[in-house]
Amino acid sequence: MRFDILTLFPDFFTSPLSSGLLGKALAKQIATVYLTNPRDFTTDKHHKVDDEPYGGGVGMLMKPEPIFAAIESLPVMPRREVILMTPQGETMNQKMFQSFAAECDQMVLVCGHYEGVDERVLNLVTREVSLGDFVLTCGEIPALTLLNGVIRLLPGTVGKEESLKLESFEAGLLDYPQYTRPAEFRGWKVPDVLLSGNHQAIAEWRKQQQIERTRTRRPDLWEQWQQSQQ
Repeated sequence: MRFDILTLFPDFFTSPLSSGLLGKALAKQIATVYLTNPRDFTTDKHHKVDDEPYGGGVGMLMKPEPIFAAIESLPVMPRREVILMTPQGETMNQKMFQSFAAECDQMVLVCGHYEGVDERVLNLVTREVSLGDFVLTCGEIPALTLLNGVIRLLPGTVGKEESLKLESFEAGLLDYPQYTRPAEFRGWKVPDVLLSGNHQAIAEWRKQQQIERTRTRRPDLWEQWQQSQQ
C-alpha cells in the first residue's frame, strides 16, 4: 500500500517511520510512505501557505493552491482515498482501519494546521477523519495514528497474525487481562485458572473478563456488543 502524506513538517515523521514494527514494515516494503510539503508548491517568494480568513476571525487558514498543486502532483492508484485530518471528521476506530487495509491501494493524508484549511480543499477530499473530539496543534499526530493503525493490519507486519484477531475491539470487546512470570509479584498472584493448563477454562475466563471489562469501562461498546449478539 502507498501512503502520501501532505505535511508542512516532514521531519515530524522521521523517527516514527524508522522505529519498531512500522519501520520494519516499510523496510520490507509492505507499505511505502512518501512525504510531500505543500510549501514546495507555492509560487510567491515567501512560500506562503496560509492567509487570513474572509469575513474575519481568529487565526489563519491554509491556502487551497499549494494543497491542490501538491495532491495533483501525486500518482493516482486505482483504489485511492484522499483524507483530511480534521476534528470535524469521522472518529477513527478499528473497523475503519480494517476497511482501509482491505480496500485501499493508496491513501493520501492531508495534515491541517492553523485554524484549518480553505473549504474548497474538500473538493479533492474523499473522507474527513478525526482522532477524537478534541483539538491538536497539527494534523500530523492523527495522520501518524491512522498510518500506524492501517499498516499493522497489512499481511506481514505483525509476526503472529492470529494475535490480531484476539485484540481489543476486534470482537467488539476490550482485551482480557494478561500476565507473565513471575506467578506472584509483591503479593499479587496470577489467577489460578491461567496456571491450570485447562485451555477451555482459560478461554471461558478470558471471554468473561472481556465482557466484564467492557461493561464497566466502556458502556458504549458494551451496548453495541449486546445488540450485535441479539
